[in-house]
Amino acid sequence: MNFSLLHTDPHSRARAGQIETDHGTINTPIFMPVGTAATVKAVHQHELRDDIRAQICLGNTYHLYLRPGLDVIRAAGGIHGFNGWQGPVLTDSGGYQVYSLAHRRKIKEEGVTFQSHIDGSKHVFTPENVMDIQRIIGADIIMAFDECTPYPCDFKYAEKSLGLTHRWLERCIERFDSTEPIYGHKQTFFPIVQGSTYPELRKVSAETIAAHGREGNAIGGLSVGEPAEEMYAMTELVTEILPKDKPRYLMGVGTPENILEGIARGIDMFDCVLPTRNARHGMLYTSEGIINIRNQKWQTDFSPIDPASTVHTSRTHSRAYLRHLFVCNEILGMQLATLQNLSFYLWLVGEARAHILDGTFLIWKNEMVKKVSQRL
Repeated sequence: MNFSLLHTDPHSRARAGQIETDHGTINTPIFMPVGTAATVKAVHQHELRDDIRAQICLGNTYHLYLRPGLDVIRAAGGIHGFNGWQGPVLTDSGGYQVYSLAHRRKIKEEGVTFQSHIDGSKHVFTPENVMDIQRIIGADIIMAFDECTPYPCDFKYAEKSLGLTHRWLERCIERFDSTEPIYGHKQTFFPIVQGSTYPELRKVSAETIAAHGREGNAIGGLSVGEPAEEMYAMTELVTEILPKDKPRYLMGVGTPENILEGIARGIDMFDCVLPTRNARHGMLYTSEGIINIRNQKWQTDFSPIDPASTVHTSRTHSRAYLRHLFVCNEILGMQLATLQNLSFYLWLVGEARAHILDGTFLIWKNEMVKKVSQRL
């Protein structure tokens, strides 16, 4: 992987760059649709490529390890051969999923013992086998195995957890560097900054991660319930420390406003289930604001779902029609809403990039935050 920093906004930390992988080029800042189980829910691969214009998608180590399983993925030639998506892929290591299984897992120095949410069977994740699993999945960018602390979290636990995450990082690096890709394309490893919402811990973690000199770095443990102001403060602190010549990935974030504020603080990469999950419940993100399409006010609104959308269906189908589909529980409603939300997120980061390059980002961002946060 190679990262080129093309321009930094003179009035903020916002950056425009380019990531080169063996499966394609990624223009940053970028939003990555989440395809947890080798699929972005309700979206075909050709729609991801041609309509949404996604440049990279996510898979999840925990879910893919359980289903379909490593034997199936390896026999298919990796994730690209299995699901037919030929663009870049990033896999989350499963640390967040293990965190969310609080009643089903035990964390020890060696690793994490957990029960499958599918059938209750017991499994073990260690820094070493998580690197091996991600090698088999075949993602272009693979993540360190870490512990994601909850919010709120007392200082002593956060400090202890951070020490474990850093020790696991050493083991991840040793295993990654001693193994080779399986399918003929290069893979890149990102460490993850942790430390809850404690500035002193975040500082130590960012310095530790920066010292390893990997090709990119991630920030985890945010967007887990803390106030947005704390998330922004931790992001700003960490991006001040992480290398400027490496891409920065803020994991699991978030709303359109969160993304714009993250870009302003020097973040290059984002992912979140919000646009797809909320789409399936009728919440639309548009260039004009947020729409609950189930509301009766849209019953006779025959204007386009979003006239600024890059997706043809959002420009040609009306809000009244989409509401009708949701009221009738038609699957097409969820599909159209998902296409709209993902295309909007990709449009938003694309517009941010254009304004960074022409030097007008901060003024545009401040106006856009108000617009995309309002409920219509």
